[in-house]
Amino acid sequence: MSAKTTDLDAIVVGAGFAGLYQLYALRERLGLRVRLFEKGAGVGGTWYWNRYPGATSDTQSPFYRYSFDAELLQEWGWSRRYVGQADVLAYLEEVVRRHDLGRDIRLGTEVTGIVLDEGDGTWTVTTADGASTTARYVVTALGVLSTTNVPDIPGMDTFAGRVVHTAEWPDDLSIEGRRVGVIGTGSTGTQLIVAAARSASHLTVFQRNAQYCVPSGDGPVEPGEVEAYQARYDEVWAQVRGSQVGFGFDEATTPASAASPQERERVFQEAWDRGNGFYFMFGTFNDLATDPASNEAAAAFIRRKIAEIVDDPQTARRLTPTQPYAKRPLCNQGYYEVFNQDHVELVSLPENPIVEIVPEGVRTADGVVHELDVLVLATGFDAVDGSYRRLDLVGRDGVTVDEHWRDAPTSYLGVATAGFPNLFMVLGPNGPFTNLVPTIELQVDFITSLVERAEAEQATVETSREVERRWSATCREIAEATVFSRVDSWLFGANVPGKKPSVLFYLAGIAAYRGVLADVVADDLRGFSVRPVPAPSGMLSA
Repeated sequence: MSAKTTDLDAIVVGAGFAGLYQLYALRERLGLRVRLFEKGAGVGGTWYWNRYPGATSDTQSPFYRYSFDAELLQEWGWSRRYVGQADVLAYLEEVVRRHDLGRDIRLGTEVTGIVLDEGDGTWTVTTADGASTTARYVVTALGVLSTTNVPDIPGMDTFAGRVVHTAEWPDDLSIEGRRVGVIGTGSTGTQLIVAAARSASHLTVFQRNAQYCVPSGDGPVEPGEVEAYQARYDEVWAQVRGSQVGFGFDEATTPASAASPQERERVFQEAWDRGNGFYFMFGTFNDLATDPASNEAAAAFIRRKIAEIVDDPQTARRLTPTQPYAKRPLCNQGYYEVFNQDHVELVSLPENPIVEIVPEGVRTADGVVHELDVLVLATGFDAVDGSYRRLDLVGRDGVTVDEHWRDAPTSYLGVATAGFPNLFMVLGPNGPFTNLVPTIELQVDFITSLVERAEAEQATVETSREVERRWSATCREIAEATVFSRVDSWLFGANVPGKKPSVLFYLAGIAAYRGVLADVVADDLRGFSVRPVPAPSGMLSA
């Protein structure tokens, strides 16, 4: 007797890069009945929600797209070296159109619960409108950065202007000619600051931590540049998949520790002139992320650039980081130059904290009220596991994912977690820290192979706590060998007050991760158990 009949074969949650490709793969390659639920009114995931001025990928345009559709690679070009929010969204909308994905997508449908029926191994997915749908498989494509982190500042509700988080930017909000305050100077914050300086009448930057930021090298493409990439895309994608961070450049093979000071200066300057944060960290020398002395050489170079660029010595001092160069590598055109403009003000919160928000604006410890019309929270996200914890996600023995991850978010390979059979995650905890699109394709292809195996054997695929423990230990060992572990950042969950910092990523790179997946497959899905689906209650299995 076969397993219980369900409404669908599979449900995908989230309509960003990950969810759209997972819908395509399950439907077109396996022929399954699939539905994708998305809480937004449109597809795009991160690129639907993050509409703030200046929102741009920090991956160069040729490499921030799918590789699975060879025809689209030849047909869809780009005009700038970095692709902006509107263009990414248009691209994803075209993917939906050309593959007719829309017929299986339900927009405006927020998933609130995902609960296992342990008796027959099926899942019931509940949405905010109270509707329930059953399926044998669930794939969560919730996004690494999707649950907003909003600071608890006294008086927030008294502000007479508008308060907005960058990931919830309303269509009717313009900052043209307005007095704008920005809290936060991470990747989003620095992008917004550069853009806002062009249009705001006054811009006040409330800096929580000084940042290392290199130029992006953004600008219009050269004649023939797009066609040159399109002519060698097989080579391009082979390089991306065989690299460490997947950003389309050859990573360095020589250490800064072996170079003379003059050679280091030359290489850093060439990288500064070329642009891109990940290139500066991984394309110059191969030990900036692992050797503290080499990392300090890179950090000192950027500090000298800040001193050269910023006119006011006090402002330059406040903008200059003192910690290692060990957060997400930032890049923007003209970030430090912004602070030479008369209408831009920098407030260093470690020196002059925010005391409260008042109707007129933000009051700092020195008693000054910074008058504002718009206050923007560029305060980031409860990264990776935050979106899971807000769901009623219940696995074996009634254990919720929040309970399962009580000590720290864990997974096997970033795609599965113990006690949740036939539930798979794209970009779950302890997945690779890379250019996300090629990693998404890699994980979706792997998850699709797991589902294919489960379908062929009418089975459940599940990992175990011990396997999770070993994978977490591997990720922790790798992380502790890098300088990233020496700095508090969202990469370890340290940006969320009250959240216990933990390792959230596999930091060995995409090529190493591909090798791990290949070994798992070659060893008959090592780390996974494949068990027959339980027979429906009251029925015998055949």
